[in-house]
Amino acid sequence: MRGTITVDEARCKGCALCVNVCPKKIILIADHFNPQGYRPAKLVDPTGFCTGCLLCSTVCPDVAITVYRESARRQSAAACIA
Repeated sequence: MRGTITVDEARCKGCALCVNVCPKKIILIADHFNPQGYRPAKLVDPTGFCTGCLLCSTVCPDVAITVYRESARRQSAAACIA
């Protein structure tokens, strides 16, 4: 199953809990600062390794991470079209 996340940078305080819990190691702390002065988390997943496991979202104390998952049915339909 494939997934992706979005990080609400305005809510993220850069605690890095999501970075530590990500099994694929594709969440990093950004180089820039958010309006509150924190460096937010960001997804770095150019090859689509994210599975949408929800660990990052579950551990986030600021509820700044939203996880999206693509269903297996949709993936198989896309493979048939390609």
